[in-house]
Amino acid sequence: MSMLSVTDLHVSYGGIRALRGVSLDVEQGEIVTIIGANGAGKSTLLNTVSGFLKPTQGELRFKGEKIGQKASKIVKAGICHVPEGRLIFANLTVEDNLKLGAYLRNDRRKIAKDLERVYGLFPRLRERMKQLSGTLSGGEQQMLAMGRALMTDGDLVLLDEPSLGLAPLLVKTVFDIILEFRDLGKTILLVEQNAFKALHIADRAYVLEQGRIVKSGVARSIAEDPAVKAAYLGAKSTTAG
Repeated sequence: MSMLSVTDLHVSYGGIRALRGVSLDVEQGEIVTIIGANGAGKSTLLNTVSGFLKPTQGELRFKGEKIGQKASKIVKAGICHVPEGRLIFANLTVEDNLKLGAYLRNDRRKIAKDLERVYGLFPRLRERMKQLSGTLSGGEQQMLAMGRALMTDGDLVLLDEPSLGLAPLLVKTVFDIILEFRDLGKTILLVEQNAFKALHIADRAYVLEQGRIVKSGVARSIAEDPAVKAAYLGAKSTTAG
């Protein structure tokens, strides 16, 4: 049984068919990445899994149970989402943002332990715990968004463009932290335009084009596919088609 199973998912909004029969699986402990061009439907997929969008057709299962209810119930079930653009609460402190990640929990002792774990992963957040989050740099805000996701204590983490707009050194830090998330026992579904980095750390990959999955497989094999190289890795295809 897959941790996450998506079957024949269709999503339409504003007259646009954003997803057209998407099916995929994410196994426990994996990093699975979705790559594709802007507008391919990658963020739509994550937003549907986390309950922000409703599918017009298809089925979503998490740990064998159907999902598709309110976003708060999906979080409580064990799915947390780090959206594109971070969406932190700029007028709250770093620590208040992190504590909001645990708003559905009541295990105070473990919440305190998880907060220390977040500060251990992101020492810069500890230094700025009383600082208003809107004054943080872009990289620090991304760290905060990822730390807030850890505070939900979810098993599946949805990451949407975590390296977007960051300096190269911070991009490396973000991907190192994604690997640490897996070491902490998290399963990760990663949407990322930096296909080279994403395929380097992922176990498996799906290629999404115009709302459809067109390729899937072991990430290393996908990275060596000539068509993928030509489209997403800056290399020219050596084969026709």
